[in-house]
Amino acid sequence: MPIKSVKLKNFTAFNELKLNFSDGMNIFIGGNSTGKTHLLKVLYSACESTNSDVDFATKLLNVFLPSRKALGRLVRRHKTSSRCLTEVLSKNGESIRLSFSNHIKNAKSHKIKIEGISKWQDLNIKSIYIPVKEMLSNAPGFSSLYKNREIHFSEVYADIIDKAYLSPLKGPPDKKRKKLLEILEYILSDKVHIQNEEFFLKNIEFSLLAEGIRKIGLLWQLIQNGILTDGSILFWDEPETNLNPKLMKSVVEVLLELQRMGAQIFLATHSYVILKEFDLQTNSDDKVMYHAFYFDDETVKVSSTNNFLQIEPNAIHQTFLDLYDREIEKNLK
Repeated sequence: MPIKSVKLKNFTAFNELKLNFSDGMNIFIGGNSTGKTHLLKVLYSACESTNSDVDFATKLLNVFLPSRKALGRLVRRHKTSSRCLTEVLSKNGESIRLSFSNHIKNAKSHKIKIEGISKWQDLNIKSIYIPVKEMLSNAPGFSSLYKNREIHFSEVYADIIDKAYLSPLKGPPDKKRKKLLEILEYILSDKVHIQNEEFFLKNIEFSLLAEGIRKIGLLWQLIQNGILTDGSILFWDEPETNLNPKLMKSVVEVLLELQRMGAQIFLATHSYVILKEFDLQTNSDDKVMYHAFYFDDETVKVSSTNNFLQIEPNAIHQTFLDLYDREIEKNLK
């Protein structure tokens, strides 16, 4: 079930935000500290609260990890007492609405207000969050350590390992999944397999592989085991990290095919190559929306467009234009 929109007020970087999304690709761009990752985490936490015993407030706490696990620290800082609001709306009209003050110390406080829990949980959204840091090379023993010990890791890391460990779906993959797997297998020159909680490629453990290849392997594994497929929602923070630009064409190809299959994707990037690959590979039937995050008088705002040429402001594109201008200036001297 796709996410239709989000509303935030006094939440971390955001004074106030109302944003509508595409059913397909949603690409977040903008400078550092403009809240792109925070928005990914809010949406992911809302989705995960539909299919687990953890409520929305607790999932936010475990994903963001504020100091001393004080939920109130997620409220935007003001000189006086203040209250935040997070509301996520699905395409079918169901929503979950959470509000709490900066004085809240934990996720179980009776002063937390939450609405729409029962109908929201019935949605059973299948969601995946791929963090910047690759985790499969650290997978052996991590899940049991996370469950039994207090370690300061965002829950997104434990979640992605648990989902990668799931066994493949029964039977051969359908034609669409097979196509995606073949694209990734061409890059990997093999298939990923698991042995004693370790991930391997060509009988080489992930800890000895380049991190960019591990990311491609993770993508293959999530498609192979059916976690990432029709109807699922993928959140991916900076897929370009440690990925050779040569491989970005194939990654974008796979992501576009996933949205054509019916997956909804949220991606935050600082990469001109990835941004341009989406521009070049998108066809008229694709559902792609660009969301540009920027500061206006110390307030984060977002402008959205379906047209690559109309992204405004486009910090990534402007940076590369500046580099081009500097190169010309240097050569002309």
